Amino acid sequence: MAWQPKIALLFSLTDNERSVYFQSAELLLQILTKDGRKIDVEFGHHRIIISGVTFVGGIARDITNRKRLEAQFLQAQKMEAIGALAGGVAHDFNNMLNVINGYSELLLDDFQKDDPKRNDLEQIRQAGQRAASLTSQLLAFSRKQILNPEILYLNDVIAEMSTMLRRLIGEDIEFACLTQPDLGLVNADSGQIQQIIMNLVVNARDAMPQGGKLTIETKNVDLDEDNNRMPAKMPAGPYVMLAISDNGIGMDAQTQARIFEPFFTTKGQGKGTGLGLSTVYGIVKQSNGFIWAYSEPGKGTTFQVYFPRVADKAAQSKSDDGKEERRLQGTGNVLIVEDESSVRALASRILRERGYHVLEAENGTEALRTAEEFAGEIHLLLTDVVMPQMAGSELVSRIEAIRPGIKVLYASGYTNDAVVCHGTRDSKVAFLQKPFTPDALACKVGEVIDS
Repeated sequence: MAWQPKIALLFSLTDNERSVYFQSAELLLQILTKDGRKIDVEFGHHRIIISGVTFVGGIARDITNRKRLEAQFLQAQKMEAIGALAGGVAHDFNNMLNVINGYSELLLDDFQKDDPKRNDLEQIRQAGQRAASLTSQLLAFSRKQILNPEILYLNDVIAEMSTMLRRLIGEDIEFACLTQPDLGLVNADSGQIQQIIMNLVVNARDAMPQGGKLTIETKNVDLDEDNNRMPAKMPAGPYVMLAISDNGIGMDAQTQARIFEPFFTTKGQGKGTGLGLSTVYGIVKQSNGFIWAYSEPGKGTTFQVYFPRVADKAAQSKSDDGKEERRLQGTGNVLIVEDESSVRALASRILRERGYHVLEAENGTEALRTAEEFAGEIHLLLTDVVMPQMAGSELVSRIEAIRPGIKVLYASGYTNDAVVCHGTRDSKVAFLQKPFTPDALACKVGEVIDS
């Protein structure tokens, strides 16, 4: 039994013939209830002496929910701090990876397929792509990646993945899908939903090395204000729940407290990066959802993800549906504003080799001066989002006053800016995520100029 005394108050009063002394104290206890539950109790008692006679009174309060909420609040604060750090690190790495990967792509074009040096470059490019994937996961955790939400039916996403998931988990694990037929719709990024499912399924598989059962479940959930069973800060309303359960080794309370931290893993060396669940956490939060884990050692684990349910399926057709021809060559004057000189030089080279006339500026002040002095038309402004002195959004508003109608393309490895609200792209804002490939940059520039 753990307890902690707290002296709350001590004072005395005198009133003619009698003296009154009052002293109170508090104890924080964890006790076992009649039905076997452990609860936190705050026990307060006080002693009163009236004319030499001692009286004692006390009261006990069940503070289990309060302690749980306090722990969740502290955990949320820690996760926010780690997320801010992860996002900043990812931003810096993306600038460096942009240069490494970009020049690797350009050099590969100069070598024949049978050139022995080409394999060396391929190894550099592959390592750069793996590094870019890791920074993408950090951005997902810190909720600073770009999402392309659409109206989704989660059952369709699961059905499309079912064959791949069955191959992924292996033959010694029983796989079951319990999907509600009249499931509601959610507004989310389809690719990110698939990443959530993949990561949770892989974790469930790894928790059952001797085989077991893995279940994916979907259902509509309506929460009211009095529902105390759900995570803290989860508002009342209609949700679509996605649950992935296993009957594997489970987790103790200490492990559960850290599962969403980046780089925390219980797997052996070389068997996991520790970014799977942190990525899931970031995607869920950025999608305005909630995630909750239930686990006991030896009894398995269930992850429940709740997405806000949308009323109806709005018309959200992808007009091009990925069928538009990629435009890799073009013409026009492009003003590139980028404070990282190596990234600016790379982007300039890529666009010049593809037919564009390029103007360069290191910062917003220089870009405004170029916009005022250049005699010809500037067809496109390509600007970083986060820059010293003047942010990309401020530069755009000021340059549009000088050159009305100029097309704008934002590029950044870090998206915590007013231009991109909570990482969800405004449909009117053209955005290119760093690190970008030469073809991706050329294609996006051509697409924005033609729009």
